[in-house]
Amino acid sequence: MPMPLGKLILFTSVMASGGGAFMYYLIQKTFSRASYYQLALEQLHSHPKALETLGTPVNIHYLELTDKYNFVDIADAQLKIPVSGSKSAGYLYVSSSRDAPFNRWHLQEVFLELKDGQQIPVFKLSRQNGDKVKME
Repeated sequence: MPMPLGKLILFTSVMASGGGAFMYYLIQKTFSRASYYQLALEQLHSHPKALETLGTPVNIHYLELTDKYNFVDIADAQLKIPVSGSKSAGYLYVSSSRDAPFNRWHLQEVFLELKDGQQIPVFKLSRQNGDKVKME
């Protein structure tokens, strides 16, 4: 016996919504496991001024996938990670690159921009000799 049209439409829309939500979850997981994402969070968690300004505990939120700042290709990655703490909230801006497709990612710059516009440099790669310069 064929399914009535109303039930078919309802079933199809539920399946499409569930599939869309599942894909959103998978994309977020893929970003959060990437080394450029993890390296940036390590820098944030080891930066006393940023942690003090945000307040503990620091919460990392899902990326806004529609934000045009978030960009990843084969050699460059640029992310805007929403973060918040007990005192303040903002975005962790991350710039990372790699020399070839299967090489390791290297952070270029990481800075925290708070909702009030204050910027806290967290990490910057020195352009002169490639040394890492951790901002304090």
